[in-house]
Amino acid sequence: MLKSKYTPEEIEVRIWGFVVVMITVILAGIVFALLYSVTFVVQPIKSMAPIDQAYTKMLNDIVLLIVGGIGGIVGKRAVGAVTAAINPAPPPAPAPAAPAPTPPPVPAAPVQNTFGALPVWTNPPLDESWSPPPPPTTPPSLEDDSERELQAEARASVK
Repeated sequence: MLKSKYTPEEIEVRIWGFVVVMITVILAGIVFALLYSVTFVVQPIKSMAPIDQAYTKMLNDIVLLIVGGIGGIVGKRAVGAVTAAINPAPPPAPAPAAPAPTPPPVPAAPVQNTFGALPVWTNPPLDESWSPPPPPTTPPSLEDDSERELQAEARASVK
């Protein structure tokens, strides 16, 4: 029968390290792909293309999920190590003595804990009597025809 050269703790540490490295590599790949797609791919002048917006939103959600996962994995391990360093193994509990008689229960007064309580919010009443104003009665103010022709020529020369 083969004997394992690693203890269970060493195996757990190696698996934990592999998971953290792989998640970090995935995160770095996503960040690289996002930066490349935004930096080197031609985008519309004023805004981002709709498919790129969807892609960026999806990658943002994935990155948040992975960063939270890495934080959880690393945090669990770090909290365990700090707790073990701060609190050494507790001494053995003494043998229980004879139980003391329990007094009859007394009803407790309600606790008024206001720490962290949210304020009570009531929405203001809606003004349902509002109606839109009437449409304009004057003709729109337009530029002169010569000004409009100049603008059209400028637009055409840019294309």
